[in-house]
Amino acid sequence: CTDCGFDLYNNIAASVGLILHTADNQILLEKRAKEPRKGFLALPGGFIDADESAENACVREVQEEIGLFVNIKDISFVGTSPNTYVFKNITYKTCDMFFSCELPKDFDIKQLKIQESEVTSLDFYKITSEKEIENLPLAFGSATVMLKKWFETRKLLQND
Repeated sequence: CTDCGFDLYNNIAASVGLILHTADNQILLEKRAKEPRKGFLALPGGFIDADESAENACVREVQEEIGLFVNIKDISFVGTSPNTYVFKNITYKTCDMFFSCELPKDFDIKQLKIQESEVTSLDFYKITSEKEIENLPLAFGSATVMLKKWFETRKLLQND
């Protein structure tokens, strides 16, 4: 403001996503129940609350959205990606932080309870190539970028 000298900064919003996967590269994706991008696939996650770490937000969001409790010690940082989130005609710029967590061998998708206001269904998707990631109808580009990074890292580790 030229009158009072106040500066308003349109800072980004912070959000998290969790790549829940099996040992053989199947990833758990949810179908979004609401806008933006209703009906598209997404990783469980959401916005970070005030005074909450990204790791704690990840644990909370997964518990809220799909009823899965993950231990914060079991999640690993994958990376970050900028994103654009349009909600009710307002464009939010976000910094999306992604983590991964391997599901136990005896994991059963039927044990999960979805938050119906957020998620319509859950399913596993086997990832054997970057092309498969590109062909998924993912809601947000940041998830595509980070799934590719996660997959490339897994390939490198498996080749060692």
